[in-house]
Amino acid sequence: MKVLISVDIEGIGGVFSVQQTRAGNPEYERARRWMTLEANAAVEGAFDGGASEVWVNDSHGGYNNLLIDELDARTRVILGKPRTLGMMAGLEQAPALVFMIGYHAMAKSRGMLAHTINSFAFARVLVDGVEIGEAGLCGALAQEYGASVALLSGDDVFERETQPAFPEAKFVVVKRAGGQASGDMLTPAASRERIREAAREAVAQAARDGAWRDRGCAPPRERVCELHTQTSALADLFAQWPGVERVAGCAIRFVAPTAEHLVRTLNSLSAMSAVLR
Repeated sequence: MKVLISVDIEGIGGVFSVQQTRAGNPEYERARRWMTLEANAAVEGAFDGGASEVWVNDSHGGYNNLLIDELDARTRVILGKPRTLGMMAGLEQAPALVFMIGYHAMAKSRGMLAHTINSFAFARVLVDGVEIGEAGLCGALAQEYGASVALLSGDDVFERETQPAFPEAKFVVVKRAGGQASGDMLTPAASRERIREAAREAVAQAARDGAWRDRGCAPPRERVCELHTQTSALADLFAQWPGVERVAGCAIRFVAPTAEHLVRTLNSLSAMSAVLR
């Protein structure tokens, strides 16, 4: 059984400050090591549960955070950008299961370090009128490729908003949000212990159930995305993209025929925003 592990940093145990998420300071160096060790806990748990192959996707910022010499030698690591499937690169390998480790709540929520894709540019992302975060977007893409979301970790706000989308998945809550940059949390060691055990259980359960053997790709379906921007200048910029409609001073809309089209368009707009930084 193949497993893809996508790892972000904001939902990692011990991470609560924006300085911990940005390269160039000692706090980031500590946080990236915790990120690496949580990823490795998920890897070890997956193999303990019976996984045959595991890929780890570095899914934060420039996708170059993991200390790969501290990862299990059996793992394949996906690093760097640009890449077509972004945080879900590795789906091309046809994994049965997807884990999302260190994920965070959506923009404008009360979660720790909450945002959706790009905190500079994106204020809210709505799909078919429903607000959605990164996990929901990535999960829709995974399902379109025939993979099941089996394990997620992050804070309690992330769990509450995401659990309805993945009712059969396991969640590991490593911290409780007190605000955007505060909360109480497990130690990194305790977080890793819980993630490893949950990963083992997720793979073992999938193997027992056998449902992954008969999994099918979710049929592509059209979605309408409304993106609220942080400034009107960003909406000005994004409205230049073919197929994007300006609907308000700080809002654009586009129609995506598939989940992959939706995610790739949002990722492209996010990259485009760099011209206004």
